[in-house]
Amino acid sequence: MISANLAVCGSCLRERAEDALPIAMRVHAEKRSYFGLPPFPPRGRSGATCRLCVNECVIPEGGRGYCGLVENRGGRLVRLRGTPSEGLLEWYYDPLPTNCVAAWVCPGCTGAGFPRYSYRPNAEYGYFNLAVFYAACSYDCLFCQNWTFREHARSLKPSVSAWELAGKCNEKVSCICYFGGDPAVQMPHSIKTSELAIRRADEWKRIVRVCWETNGTMSWPLLKKAALLAYETGGCIKFDLKAWSEPLNVALCGATNKRTLDNFSRLKIFMRKAPEPPFLVASTLLVPGYIDVEEVRCIAGFIADVDPEIPYSLLAFHPHYVMDDLPTTSRRLALECAAAAKEEGLVNVNIGNVHLLADY
Repeated sequence: MISANLAVCGSCLRERAEDALPIAMRVHAEKRSYFGLPPFPPRGRSGATCRLCVNECVIPEGGRGYCGLVENRGGRLVRLRGTPSEGLLEWYYDPLPTNCVAAWVCPGCTGAGFPRYSYRPNAEYGYFNLAVFYAACSYDCLFCQNWTFREHARSLKPSVSAWELAGKCNEKVSCICYFGGDPAVQMPHSIKTSELAIRRADEWKRIVRVCWETNGTMSWPLLKKAALLAYETGGCIKFDLKAWSEPLNVALCGATNKRTLDNFSRLKIFMRKAPEPPFLVASTLLVPGYIDVEEVRCIAGFIADVDPEIPYSLLAFHPHYVMDDLPTTSRRLALECAAAAKEEGLVNVNIGNVHLLADY
């Protein structure tokens, strides 16, 4: 269970990081250069510092940040996209019930929180999720299922303003979900869109839930604003907890997971007293050979310390992008991981993408 492109195994990344990480990082540099993106977060001795996400790039004159959306011009940071006036994204109407990470617990697919947060006591057939796919990311996941978003780095198109996007929330849209890529590097755009959409829904006395599906690497002030909007509308924050081991996270995703874990813990202040709809949801992709039972056990224990009722979904892996030479997740691994998560105290554990599970 070793990806030839990554060239190192999960055990070495956890136990011999000083030797294994330099090998793993070569593929990040190679792939990102192909798309015209910085191979690593800039760390120049001089430059302007961007604090939008965990990478906190120190961008030299004329250079761009790791996400490709921020540039240093004359010593001043210029945000090329991700502002309220210009978001690098694609959007579409996704019929409810949909297949989002939180579908098994969210109001639009289950009726949770009816009648305050949902139009129906069950799935909202006939309504839509405004799905917003942000074409940039603070991570560089080698197993990315939507890796082609990197092709937008050069053109910076399509560009959609927050006002235009919020205007897509018609009477049949009951929720908005920001994903990608990742919304972490375009949070000002998603927050403004949400504020406009919520104001419009209030005027028309309609329901509109707001959700973020993210790696959780944004700055805390931005996450706090998003969390408040999600909390007030019956939406949720969906954290993709990629790994527990920091070296493993760096190897697979190109960046540390320290900010992600810290942000997840800090969201405890928003947890609802009512069990539904859930405010915070977590998921982990079970990458064969890398994200194993022990990784999941550690992640689950961490989640349980925040709140044992947080829904946790274990997702089956499908070979894609750089890690296209690995098999799909085995049914055995998925069941063992689910059992480990429950042993750590979690009471809401789900196995997602079951159609992908292999019998080995």
